[in-house]
Amino acid sequence: MQTVWRKFSMKTKIVFTEKCLSYGTWHIEGPQRVRLAHEFLKEQGYDFLVPEPATEDDLLRVHDGDYLWNLRKGLVEDSDTPAYDNIYEFARLSAGAALLAARTCSFSLMRPPGHHVGTFGAALGVPTRGFCYVNNMAIAVKCLGKSALILDVDGHHGNGTQEVFMGDKNVVYVSVHRHPLYPGTGFRSEGNCLNFALPGDVGENRYLETLDRALSMVEDVGRFGVVGVSAGFDTYSGDLASLGLTEKTYWQVGKRIAGLGKPTFFLLEGGYMGEKVGKGIDQLLRGFES
Repeated sequence: MQTVWRKFSMKTKIVFTEKCLSYGTWHIEGPQRVRLAHEFLKEQGYDFLVPEPATEDDLLRVHDGDYLWNLRKGLVEDSDTPAYDNIYEFARLSAGAALLAARTCSFSLMRPPGHHVGTFGAALGVPTRGFCYVNNMAIAVKCLGKSALILDVDGHHGNGTQEVFMGDKNVVYVSVHRHPLYPGTGFRSEGNCLNFALPGDVGENRYLETLDRALSMVEDVGRFGVVGVSAGFDTYSGDLASLGLTEKTYWQVGKRIAGLGKPTFFLLEGGYMGEKVGKGIDQLLRGFES
């Protein structure tokens, strides 16, 4: 059945500024993926919020000072993650958008993404930072200062987020992702980090069964002050970490997140087919608001 798109009133707002489109035109993590998503969401009638950059003190809640110094100086390039001119400022803006999303229960439609970066950069022994510069989710949760359930539905394991929060009694990290695939971590659960690895293109039924199992293993959801969702759409059929999912799947994911009954914010991670990213976000939020 063909999806019918219609405008309707949403509580969840989108955090966005076109400033995030001003770097990295040649890379797969390029501006087009977000530009097309923004255009689609604007057509659907969403309300938008404009972020301000995070402060260095905000970033220091998660990241080592020497790492940030090197990032500012452009000394952290790896084979996945270029040292673009002024990337520190773009990263600060994306982190600031995450803070605004966390404080307003909104969806941050910004780049660069963040979940592969740990305290010192590359995380859990992985040699690259997977298109990421600072960990937006970790910064938002640390600055918010509330106990948090972090749900990572990007197609790649969020090794940076796991590294930052491993052993933190106030945070539970849940990731449903494809394996084997970059970064090669997350093939088993460790303490407060619950990992659910799936082979490629498993399809909607198995994915949702796994997500349901993952959420059922979180003890006492009521104790969390907030749910933070690392929302990646590279799980879309044919994308970089395809799990064979569709817009209909994302609607179902949103409905399950709403079922947790907690204040919730969303941050964009992966997803590289721009218009489909927009449609995926729209369906995730429609399911969440249903």
